[in-house]
Amino acid sequence: MNFTRWSARLPGTQRRAAARTDDVVTEDRLSEGAVPAARAEQLTVPVPAVDELPVREVLDRVPALVALVHGPDHRLAYVNDAYVVAFGLRPTGEPARRALPELDEIGLLPLLDQVLRSGKPRTVKSRKAPDGRSYTFTCTPVTEGHGGGSGGSGVLVFATDVTDHAEAAERLRASERRQRETAVTLQRSLLPQELEEPDDLRIAATYLPGGTEAAVGGDWYDVITLGGGRTALVIGDVMGRGVRAAAVMGQLRTAVRAYARLDLPPHEILQLLDGLAMEIDANQIATCAYAIHDPNEGKLVYASAGHLPILVRDESGVVLRADEPTGPPLGTGGWMHASGSIPLGPGSTAVLYTDGLVERRDEDLDEGIAALERALAGATGTPQVICDRLVRSAGVTAEHDDDVAVMVLQHPAHTGPDGDLFRNAALELLGGVEAAPRARAFASGVLTSWRFPVELHDLGVLAVSELVANSLQHGTPPMRLRLRRTDRRLIVEVTDGDDHLPRRRRAEPGDESGRGIAIVATIASNWGSRRTPGGGKAVWCEFVLPKG
Repeated sequence: MNFTRWSARLPGTQRRAAARTDDVVTEDRLSEGAVPAARAEQLTVPVPAVDELPVREVLDRVPALVALVHGPDHRLAYVNDAYVVAFGLRPTGEPARRALPELDEIGLLPLLDQVLRSGKPRTVKSRKAPDGRSYTFTCTPVTEGHGGGSGGSGVLVFATDVTDHAEAAERLRASERRQRETAVTLQRSLLPQELEEPDDLRIAATYLPGGTEAAVGGDWYDVITLGGGRTALVIGDVMGRGVRAAAVMGQLRTAVRAYARLDLPPHEILQLLDGLAMEIDANQIATCAYAIHDPNEGKLVYASAGHLPILVRDESGVVLRADEPTGPPLGTGGWMHASGSIPLGPGSTAVLYTDGLVERRDEDLDEGIAALERALAGATGTPQVICDRLVRSAGVTAEHDDDVAVMVLQHPAHTGPDGDLFRNAALELLGGVEAAPRARAFASGVLTSWRFPVELHDLGVLAVSELVANSLQHGTPPMRLRLRRTDRRLIVEVTDGDDHLPRRRRAEPGDESGRGIAIVATIASNWGSRRTPGGGKAVWCEFVLPKG
């Protein structure tokens, strides 16, 4: 093989030839006195031409790996010393598949075919070779002489050792993976580890972090049992990404749980959250939807701070979208939120979600919500099954570029034997001295018909007596007694027209009153009070039913 003729086609040969021409011109100018004589003496030292240098000697001293193959089966013509040091001696004249097995192992032979056919150079970056080091391979077509043809064509393989760069890149990727795992762990630790299980609802939720970068988002959800059979449902999204967004999310979620214990209407909860969000970070805003389900009312009462609308599918399969009111996001301040309602009777399914489920860069947001409505209309099964189907229908994958939080809740229709475990009974209290005895008699009859044990029957009647007596003494008409049983508990609730909430206090030995709420708090599993939307209050207590 004539290396001088092959070298005429090697990259950079033409540039070096041009450089020689420039040297000749420079010498001519020097002879004309264009530069000082001392400089001319330095530049007129005879320098050997590049073509006169032994090509093999030059290539053997190149630190990069060099191999030259020719012909359609890539027969080996030459490897330099660096290649021999890396992979050992290689037999010339043999096809590359036998002579250069290391190139076959890293999948470089098809690339040689492509370079030979196209006549264009190709590069593959950071391939790990059998010697354990990483190389970037550049394959350049070369032609012997000017006749062309496959017999006179070959490929120059030039491999640069990039092991240090590859290892640094791998360390960076590993660091990013650890940071992401830490951020996702933080995010998940701030979400509820187990959802509370209300008596009248079946609930499932899913959180999926977006993308592969470490900056997770601030999506969150929560389920809070308020007592008296009522349940609060929350979903929100802190704008931005990273640990800061997750930290703000954790603070808002903790605040929501604290505010929920006040049993305020949804819009008042959002007002409190709005002020807190401004105190946490005036530059950090968040969207949030807060809803309350009361099985006695058969609806969701909700308020929204810039969040996407709640979707509800009724028992006939019709999907409803929660309408206004929707206020601005949390953290903007100066806005009075308002509450709305949407039916959620037995057999209904509701979905609360964040924008990562429906928002896409190439389509309008309303189109994404409409697609979710269609998916919900055809989704059946348990809440977890529906949750998974909605995520799949939205095309959410592990490479999704935004966080996704979805919560699905069902209000099951209790029929057959299961229906006997969910009962309601109510009595209007007209006042007067006969109201308390009448309430006790009513409660005793109802609890007997529900076949409660004697001890639970007596505790229930005592709780009814104390709550009714408290309402008769401190409340105003209209007054109402409501008894409710589920498969887990007995709930006693008394409502009246006065909005002054009772509180538990310690009565002195000589006091003739003030012990009613204390007695109820002692005998019941839980108790509480809240103001009702139309004015007035409701005081309730509940007893956990014995298992079996």
